[in-house]
Amino acid sequence: MIRELPDKATMAAFPFRKAHFIGLAGVGMSATAILLRDSGVAVTGSDEAIYPPISQVLAREEFACRAPYAAQNIPDDADLIVIGKNARLVPNENDEVAEAFRRAARPGGPKILSFAEVLALLSRGHENIVVAGSFGKTTSVSMMAHCLASAGLDPSWMIGAVPLSPARASNAGRGRLFLLEGDEYPSSNTDNQSKFLHYRPAHVLLAPLAHDHVNVFPTIESYIAPFHQLFDLVPRDGLIVAATSGALSERFLAEAKRDVVTFGLTRGDWRAGNIEYGAVSQFTLTERGREVARVKTTQLGAHNVENMVGIGAFVLTRGLASVEQYTAAMASFRGVMRRLDRKSDHTSVQMFEGFGSSYDKAKSAIAAMKKHFAQRRLLVVFEPHTFSWRNRNKLEWYDDVFSGCDRVFIFEPANQGAGAHEQASLGEIMDRVNAAGVDAMPIHSCEEALAKIGAELRKDDAVLFLTSGDIGGLIERLPLLAEKQYPLPGSA
Repeated sequence: MIRELPDKATMAAFPFRKAHFIGLAGVGMSATAILLRDSGVAVTGSDEAIYPPISQVLAREEFACRAPYAAQNIPDDADLIVIGKNARLVPNENDEVAEAFRRAARPGGPKILSFAEVLALLSRGHENIVVAGSFGKTTSVSMMAHCLASAGLDPSWMIGAVPLSPARASNAGRGRLFLLEGDEYPSSNTDNQSKFLHYRPAHVLLAPLAHDHVNVFPTIESYIAPFHQLFDLVPRDGLIVAATSGALSERFLAEAKRDVVTFGLTRGDWRAGNIEYGAVSQFTLTERGREVARVKTTQLGAHNVENMVGIGAFVLTRGLASVEQYTAAMASFRGVMRRLDRKSDHTSVQMFEGFGSSYDKAKSAIAAMKKHFAQRRLLVVFEPHTFSWRNRNKLEWYDDVFSGCDRVFIFEPANQGAGAHEQASLGEIMDRVNAAGVDAMPIHSCEEALAKIGAELRKDDAVLFLTSGDIGGLIERLPLLAEKQYPLPGSA
C-alpha cells in the first residue's frame, strides 16, 4: 500500500501568491479556488449570480464572492487570474474578463490560466489518479476519495460537484495520491484542450462512455479522441480500469492499445452478482468469477452498483485499501449532491435530484427511481440546460428518455449561449416528447411550476428533478410545498 506522507513542498512551490477567480460559483472553479486557498495562496473571486449548493459551500468556507462582474473586482496585486469556461466569460461580453486580458498584456502583468491548468500545477509531484468518462465520474471520484481517506492515505482531491462523502469537494492532503475528476470538455474559452489532458495521469479510472457535448464534439470520432489521448499519457506501469457498459465503451476499448482492467454489472473482469435492491442494496463483488466481497450501499440504482464495482476494481487491484476498508467505505458513502440526493425528509413524497446534463445520466436516474419506487407515480421535472439537450441535432434524445415516467414537466430551455449552436425551442422539444407518447406539460417559470405541480401532487408520488441548472429555484421551493401539503407525522 502507498502510505508515504511527503511534505507539502510541491504545493508550497506554487508559482503564484495572489489569485483571482472570474466565475467562482462554478463547481470546478469553487473547488479549485478553495484547494488553492488551503494550499497557502491568497484567493478572491467573483461571479454574476450564485445559487445553492455553491452559495452554501462558499458561505461554509467563509469565502467571499464579489457580484456582479466588474473590472474593479480584480485586486491590483493579483498575479494570477483564473477564468471559467462559461460562455459569457469572454472580453467582448464581460468587462471583468476584458480587464483581466488588458492587465495580462502589460509587462509583468498577471498570468491567465484555466482551473485545469491550476490543478496541473498543484498536482505536480503527486501520483495522479484521473477519473474520467461520460457519466458516473463525479460519483466515482467521490467514492474513491471517501474510500482512500477512510483507509488512512490522506489523498488530495478535486471533485467537480458538492459531495456528501467526503465532506468537501477538494482537499490538500499529505499523501502521494491526487484524485482528479477528469472532464473531456475544453479547458477554457481560449484553450480547446480537454481539461483532463493537463493532469499527467499516473492511473486512470474510466467510467462509461457515450456521445456528449455535441456542440464541441459533433461526431463520435471527435468525442472519443481525447480519451485515447488520455490513455496515451498513462505510463506503462500505470493502472487503467475501464467500464464496459457505455454506448461507446465497447468500441473505445476495442481501439485502445493498452492493457485495461474492465468492470461492469454483467461484463468485465470485475462484476456485480446477486444484486438485491432496497433501502439498503447489496451485491457480490467478483473478480473473474471469484467472489471478493458482499457489498452494502444506501445509494440508489444499478448505475451506483456499477460505480462501486469500478472503485473495487481499482483500489483492490492497486492495493490501496483492504477488502474490509473498501466495503466499509461503500456502506458509509452518502453520495453527491444532485446525484440522486434526497431533497426532503419531512414529506411523504419521495423527492430526489438527479444531474440531468446528458441522455445517459437522465436515463440512469429515471431507471433508479423506477426500480426503488416502483409502486409510486413518477413525476419528472426536467430543465434542458446543457447545450446537448437544447441542440436540434440531439432532439432524438427525447424519443425515449422519459419512457416509464408517469408525468413530465419540461421547463423553458436555458438561453445562455443560444446563438452559439442550433438552439431548439421549448415548442420543438415538447413536439418531440409528445410524439413519443409522453404525458408532458411545458413550464415557463418557477411560479407556474409550483401552481401546476402543486395542484397535481399526491402524497404517495415520487418526484425527480433533472437538470444541471437550478430550474428557477424550483428545486428548493417545491419540496417546501410538498412538506406543507403532505407532511410526515411528527416532522412539523
